[in-house]
Amino acid sequence: MNLTIRIDLGDGPQDIQTNLWAVVAWERKYKTKASQMATAAGMEDLAFLAYEAMKGQKMVVPAVFDDFIKKIVSLEVVGSDERPTRGEPEDAS
Repeated sequence: MNLTIRIDLGDGPQDIQTNLWAVVAWERKYKTKASQMATAAGMEDLAFLAYEAMKGQKMVVPAVFDDFIKKIVSLEVVGSDERPTRGEPEDAS
């Protein structure tokens, strides 16, 4: 599952696409499974996913996650890709 998160850190909104790395980092930090995110994702969860995805895309973010949160003007999910992130092949038909 990948999300497109629209985030504004004060320089205007930008869309960030999460990836497997960001989701695994979230699972490790919060000691839960991504499947539970569909029913109980909070703002901190979304901020963390955006933070990890931005770091993975070599975007400049504060070194401390809480400092990143303090900069957020707005944050929302604008899209999701419900395909598995396990690398399973897509149906070619």
